[in-house]
Amino acid sequence: MERLDRITQQPGIMGGKACLRGMRVTVGTIIGQIGAGRGVDDILADYPYLEREDILQALRYAAWRAEEREVVLATA
Repeated sequence: MERLDRITQQPGIMGGKACLRGMRVTVGTIIGQIGAGRGVDDILADYPYLEREDILQALRYAAWRAEEREVVLATA
């Protein structure tokens, strides 16, 4: 796996959740925005202190974590 140097986890920041560059923006927040249909440019407009690579690394990190274990999904 490539190095994800923009993803940080520190116990004192956001309860140790994966964040972007030590800021109080979690990977989950970014992934939730993408899942809600927001585009990268929309997210960058809402969080002007983020960079495009932050969002791309958040997506890569989430994809990597999703591959780490099998998740049983409920069937309808």
